[in-house]
Amino acid sequence: VMSTPINKLLLSDLASGVNHVPSKYIRPVSDRPNLVDVVHVAEGSIPLIDLQGLHGPNHSDIITQIGLACQQDGFFQVKNHGVPETNISNMLRIAREFFRLPESERLKNYSDDPSKTTRLSTSFNIRTEKVANWRDFLRLHCHPLQDFVHEWPINPPSFRTDVAEYCTSTRRLALRLLEAISESLGLDSNYIDKQLGKHGQHMAINYYPPCPEPELTYGLPGHTDVNLITILLQDDVPGLQVLRDGKWISVNPIPNTFIVNVGDQMQVLSNDRYKSVLHRAVVNSDKERISIPTFYCPSPDAVIGPASGLDMGIRERERERRMDMVLDFEKEERNMNCWV
Repeated sequence: VMSTPINKLLLSDLASGVNHVPSKYIRPVSDRPNLVDVVHVAEGSIPLIDLQGLHGPNHSDIITQIGLACQQDGFFQVKNHGVPETNISNMLRIAREFFRLPESERLKNYSDDPSKTTRLSTSFNIRTEKVANWRDFLRLHCHPLQDFVHEWPINPPSFRTDVAEYCTSTRRLALRLLEAISESLGLDSNYIDKQLGKHGQHMAINYYPPCPEPELTYGLPGHTDVNLITILLQDDVPGLQVLRDGKWISVNPIPNTFIVNVGDQMQVLSNDRYKSVLHRAVVNSDKERISIPTFYCPSPDAVIGPASGLDMGIRERERERRMDMVLDFEKEERNMNCWV
């Protein structure tokens, strides 16, 4: 017996059969994307930083640019970042192929348990939320690779190889960026690295199907990332928007670049010099969209506070508030699925 679309576990299997947004995805009127008010600029919505020569003649200039971007925007794009184009194209291809697998094959990876380190699910946290998001996602932990690869999907056949190569390359980029961010704060280049304990790295492959009424729902509503930094790969379909001066700014994808954003923990570590900024994903009626964030995190038992030398002038109560915020991280990351 064919199941009716409404009984589907995954949005991607429901969306193709609907002409209207089902009621569980409809946001209250006060909490809709107001797409007509979004600011579209041809380019330069967030800084684009060329990492060519980061370890050579352009070192201090690039460090300055990164510091300014973290301070003023909380978001920047990078090119000449050292991740091979083949890794990027393979990652986007395998993501598309995964979401085009037959429903029964995809569902082998399904779980609604946020504590699972590898899982395919839908929306955000379907156990607790009142309104669903127009998104399916595959969540993977990636470091150390050998601890997690055996849990990953076996189909499409090159999934594990392609994704492992991508994870290794993005981790290398994350470590270079953390060194540069440390230096931009006037700290030793290995300062942040040493604070993290055993590093954590996980990723999401977000799949946003076309939506018949995009103005009624979100791919993901406005949120900040609770981790340290996020490195985002997008396909060529716009959808990411960043809040600046009270307005949502659309960030257009540029091929073979990554978008980097400051997370809540980096804001704490920088003593609020660097901003963890609200951002969201909107959907459209024409095209599916894929976005692949890599979340770089401290070890769950690492305590992240303002870096020594940057904590001048924090009152004791404020310091305690921040430490509470940081100690909540592990709980939030587990319960909230780290806003993938």
